[in-house]
Amino acid sequence: MDQSFLGPLLLFAVFIVFFMVLPQRKRMKQEKKFYGELKKGMKVIMGSGLHGKILEINDDGTCVIETGAGKMKFDKTAISVEKSNKLNEASK
Repeated sequence: MDQSFLGPLLLFAVFIVFFMVLPQRKRMKQEKKFYGELKKGMKVIMGSGLHGKILEINDDGTCVIETGAGKMKFDKTAISVEKSNKLNEASK
């Protein structure tokens, strides 16, 4: 391998780590923390834009959400972390 090619390759690897891998890890940690802190009565927004309130949280990773249309069962990961955090911060 040519020495002149090694510098840009290392620079590219550092770029990938700092601008892609580390932010993704940080986001995953935040999501894991959010899903662990979900509790009954919390208002949430689903990824599809559906608004509701958590009625129950099950051990299998699902939760029952009360919406204007009635009760629905969703996977916890269907809840939008960013939108729900903004909603709950605005109501404080």
